Amino acid sequence: QVQLVESGGGLVQAGGSLRLSCAASGRTFSSYAMGWFRQAPGKERALVAAISRGGGRTYYEDSVKGRFTISRDNAKNAVYLQMNSLKPEDTAAYYCAAKIDSAYYLVYTLVYEYDYWGQGTQVTVSS
Repeated sequence: QVQLVESGGGLVQAGGSLRLSCAASGRTFSSYAMGWFRQAPGKERALVAAISRGGGRTYYEDSVKGRFTISRDNAKNAVYLQMNSLKPEDTAAYYCAAKIDSAYYLVYTLVYEYDYWGQGTQVTVSS
């Protein structure tokens, strides 16, 4: 069983920054590919960014490229999402997710590919 706990959400003005953190339980965090997803009211959950188990490969949804950065620290069992130049359309609940037994160089982009989910943290960007 893997437990994921997100933190760092909040209310920020447009143009501001937030850094989300996700702390993971388990002794084999370095074998998990990780992803950050978001879900706005009335919309489906969608990938924001993903990172391979070793951190060498990343993927970003087009609307966040150049503004968001995903990273991980396997020694701390943590994954991060640095969000800069935030826009009102970034407002959503943000979830981190883990895919166990992942291939070393792959990133995973689909909701169903992930095995464990955190409870979410709300990000609200005011205009």
